[in-house]
Amino acid sequence: MKTPDQQAWDLVVVGGGAAGFFAAITCAEQAGPGSRVLILEKTPHVLGKVKISGGGRCNVTHACFEPRRLTQYYPRGNKSLIGPFHRWDATDTVDWFSSRGVELKTEADGRMFPVTDNSQTVIDCLTRAAGAAGVTVMTSSAVQSVTATDTEDSRFRITRENGDELRARAILLATGGTRLAAGARLAQSLGHELNPNVPSLFAFNITDPRISDLPGVSVTDAQVSVDGTKLSSDGPLLITHHGLSGPGILKLSAWGARELHDLGYDFPISINWLPGQDVASTLRATRQGWGKRRVRGRAPFENFPKRLWERLCIAAGVADDCIWSQLDKTTSARLLAELTSGTFRVTGKSINKDEFVTCGGVRLPDVNLKTMESKIQPGLYFAGEILDVDGITGGFNFQNAWTTGHIAGAAAAGA
Repeated sequence: MKTPDQQAWDLVVVGGGAAGFFAAITCAEQAGPGSRVLILEKTPHVLGKVKISGGGRCNVTHACFEPRRLTQYYPRGNKSLIGPFHRWDATDTVDWFSSRGVELKTEADGRMFPVTDNSQTVIDCLTRAAGAAGVTVMTSSAVQSVTATDTEDSRFRITRENGDELRARAILLATGGTRLAAGARLAQSLGHELNPNVPSLFAFNITDPRISDLPGVSVTDAQVSVDGTKLSSDGPLLITHHGLSGPGILKLSAWGARELHDLGYDFPISINWLPGQDVASTLRATRQGWGKRRVRGRAPFENFPKRLWERLCIAAGVADDCIWSQLDKTTSARLLAELTSGTFRVTGKSINKDEFVTCGGVRLPDVNLKTMESKIQPGLYFAGEILDVDGITGGFNFQNAWTTGHIAGAAAAGA
């Protein structure tokens, strides 16, 4: 008779992030007492990305509760996710955390955070749930190789980097974005092709006197287009030390991830700082109504940043002492262009501080999306960013982790 240490694990999860934990918890809870579920995490700490996400608050999900609409926030995998989101969507995520004592709140932009505004609340919830379900967690346990075997009750042999070997009936890869070679290597060793990995969700590096030395200045709604392409996005913009960021830029970088990669992250963009407004009419009316006021003194648009307004006026050639009644048509036209179609040159990218997202990964046609099981290797499951799925900023990548993790874990429990 085999001792417990000699028995094969029912499920070994490679990767101790959000998707891996959710899959392990789901599998152990549904399989019931006596199930043997193991998480292997290569770093000393689990749930590292949960810890830092949302500025340390953890953007758990997004308040979008209709599955088909939810898929529209995923540049890669959107149509493929309709079925999975019908099985587990944002409503299920909110209910799951609530049932375990973690209440979520919705902010004005739809992002959902724990009411504590502390990511540790989410980490504690997941680690408690894993412990209560009997999940074993091993940290500092990098996996060197996974080999498929012919034995039904132990289909896989897992070799850790310290030389130890484990056996498992099923294995789930939840190693995060495939920019990290380990996850990609394991998936490929088990017969899977991967779509090429490129960054998604990144800020734009721009050196331009119109925005230099203005870090922290933001515009609540702007429209950004990549010249020469169909790529366009709208939303808040944030001026940074290196250029531009904010939801408007991050959405654009997500939808254009492959195209912008092919451009070498060197391309022109056009910015409309005031979309939806009749800027020309406002400038004409202001010229009449504010005749003796300095043009560069204050913008005639509500909540427009004073320092940015002054920079755009300078770029348009508005003199420091120019008053509105003296603003000639030529200068007014240049100011209109700066406000509605100013061109900036992007010369590189920066990783958004809260997001480390890539597009690319395990090809979705090679995965049964009802179970997240490989169509190539029985007993192999995937969850989270290792799949060629990525969402825009706002909690969507975590929702993908909860959804695919839950489906994979449930399938592994019943396999």
